[in-house]
Amino acid sequence: MSIGEKIAAARKVKGWSQEVLGEKIGVSPQAVSKWESGKGEPDKNHLIKLSYLLDVSLDELMLISNMPVPEWTLGSPYFDPDRMYTFVKAKAQAAGLTQTLAALPLMREKHRDVTRDGSEVPYAVHPLTMACHALAMGLMDDNVLAALLLHDVVEDDTSGEDPEVLFSALPVNDTVRDAVRLVSYNSYLKRGEDKNPGRKDEIKPLYYSRIAENPLAALVKCMDRCNNLSSMADGFSKDKIVRYVKQTEKYVLPLLEVVKAVPEWNNAAWLLKYQMVTMLEAFKRLL
Repeated sequence: MSIGEKIAAARKVKGWSQEVLGEKIGVSPQAVSKWESGKGEPDKNHLIKLSYLLDVSLDELMLISNMPVPEWTLGSPYFDPDRMYTFVKAKAQAAGLTQTLAALPLMREKHRDVTRDGSEVPYAVHPLTMACHALAMGLMDDNVLAALLLHDVVEDDTSGEDPEVLFSALPVNDTVRDAVRLVSYNSYLKRGEDKNPGRKDEIKPLYYSRIAENPLAALVKCMDRCNNLSSMADGFSKDKIVRYVKQTEKYVLPLLEVVKAVPEWNNAAWLLKYQMVTMLEAFKRLL
């Protein structure tokens, strides 16, 4: 017995029409008709409601589906880091972006032999994708590109060097240096009054509130989160995806208002919001 047949049988036991069931679930009669005819299946939230209203266990509803699991051919969600490096370098040379040109080799060196969590993907893919993303949105800005390329250089440093020494050594101006400092969460935990990793949950609101005071840091954090959301399915556990979705809605999306306050970043703010919100909603439905 298919899910649709089970729904139809339980509905008739209740003496309800498709219209009545649809109204109780919050969907159209046409949606109920599609479920019962096998032309579609209810999502997780609708299954929970159906289980409650029809007095049929959720396990029973979910285990009776005859829908085959698709045999996907999985491709890589990442782009070639060498080609992206060459692309960003060429753009920077043509525009005379001196900080970006200095940041590129430093980024490559600092992330050499480092991979993204849970994968064998070179870590440099992450900042380079962000830089290409910025260029695709028309952000031909030396401060922006340099900050994107260097945003994890101190964050992920394992040398044991004082983070402030590392920040001071970055080959960029104070505007970029301050933005990189603000988004460097791990090094943030090691500095001054924040030197207690056990206080991460307490520190997080402070971390984001300080980023909100700096438009460049807010832009970098939003682009960083957008890129991380796009690769969640490739290396995040289900629990981490759930946490990431909640954190993004609570802390990151509000930063877009800070980004939008910079006139030349208005279009980028809209695109980032569109990209993040649609990914968040897709994951919430799939989970």
